[in-house]
Amino acid sequence: MKKLLLNLFFTFGVLGIISAQDFTTPDTGITYSLDDLVTASPSTISVSGTTYTLVGNLTISATDALLIDSDITLEIGADLLITVFGDFSVDADNVLFTAIDTAAPYDGFRFEEFSTISIQNSTIQYGGGMRVLTETFSINNCVLTNNVSGVSTGSVLSFSRGTPQITNNAFTFNETPAISSGANTQVSAYIFNNYIEGNNQANNNRPQINMGTTMTSEPLRIIENTIIGDRNLTMVGGIAVANLVGGSINAIIDDNVIRDNRYGLTIVGNNSFAYVRNNVIEDNDSQGSPNVGGSGISLSTSAAGMEVIASGNQFRRNLWGITVIGQASINLGDGAGNPGQNVFSQNGNGGTTYALYNNTANTLMAMNNCWIEESVPNTLADAESVIVHQNDMASLGLVNFDPVNCDFLSVEDVLTEEVSIYPNPTDGRLFVSNNQIFNQMNVYSIDGKLVMEKTLQIGENELFFNLNSGIYLLELNGETSRAIKKLIIK
Repeated sequence: MKKLLLNLFFTFGVLGIISAQDFTTPDTGITYSLDDLVTASPSTISVSGTTYTLVGNLTISATDALLIDSDITLEIGADLLITVFGDFSVDADNVLFTAIDTAAPYDGFRFEEFSTISIQNSTIQYGGGMRVLTETFSINNCVLTNNVSGVSTGSVLSFSRGTPQITNNAFTFNETPAISSGANTQVSAYIFNNYIEGNNQANNNRPQINMGTTMTSEPLRIIENTIIGDRNLTMVGGIAVANLVGGSINAIIDDNVIRDNRYGLTIVGNNSFAYVRNNVIEDNDSQGSPNVGGSGISLSTSAAGMEVIASGNQFRRNLWGITVIGQASINLGDGAGNPGQNVFSQNGNGGTTYALYNNTANTLMAMNNCWIEESVPNTLADAESVIVHQNDMASLGLVNFDPVNCDFLSVEDVLTEEVSIYPNPTDGRLFVSNNQIFNQMNVYSIDGKLVMEKTLQIGENELFFNLNSGIYLLELNGETSRAIKKLIIK
């Protein structure tokens, strides 16, 4: 009997120790450092040098704060969760959040409503993502990679409200999509200058950026991002913005590069307004099935009330250039407020080129566009040959595409587009191929500081960079040309 009691004591004692490893700050208005947490609860978090190890769940209470302002590594145990009701700030040059065992991810971060979150210059990996319930959230110049479905099941960053700021980050090869918001919530995020590649490795039917309804007073802004697909993933799209629950969409989608996904951009649902301008949307055909995807832009709604204004976009080698379905509508150039100047090239399937398919009864305006880039100048007959509308099927709406116009294209535009920079991300070795016009490369940090200059040769270039991991901007300069590219150093 004594031995049995001793065994029971040992069992419950161990359980008590495990339970005691969880720590919640006392809600007394204190700003904690990681060293303060080590002192307050050494059974929860320990330190060796600049590496901290978390072995229990951590909760920051509503009036308390956690500040990380020096370069550290925080290793987190399997299935553990960091929950923040108060403030959480990371403001150092190089912080790493990772799993103790990369084969046993931690559960992630949960930021409760009314918490205040600011994260800078961090790598966040092998965790379960960030469930963001607060309106006050910003993340800048961070790398989020190899994360899995955990506390955040829909994406690495999952939002529920407000105007979160997601700027200058890299999202690469996560199990889930990169960024999402709930279907029945109003989120008007600012998603700017992020590099997004190969996310949704689970290959679910979700895009890498997957947003729901927005605030009416503030637009969702998806601007200057690079969104590259993993061509082995046949179900993963580029960007989706959807109104499926009776809300509304107010969006600005400008200056993005969207390439190698199942589809480029889709907007779904009525009560939707969006500007779509100056995007490069290419090679979005990874699934290869024109019946279920492959559009550069796909617009769909079963009820009237969609207005999309598109100008200056480039569509190349998608299965479809633009598809307009149900009661959706798009203005591709009206000779007045919208200049048009969209460019189409080699979008098609089954041996037929489809620049625009108006599969609605609506009349669409599509003036001053270049419909066949490789056949400049275009004629009206050229445009007619790549547009499906009323002239092909009486039940469809008419597309007004007169005049056609390729005059806004220049030789330098074409040459700039042909320059290839790879691999990206890179470990420091970079190739610049098919260069015909640039003689100088300047490398800038994400905050605009010049960190390196390189001379470029016409033709092929092999370059080496000794730079810290992070996101950089490459400025390519020629006699009369200039281009900006993003570069990720691993």
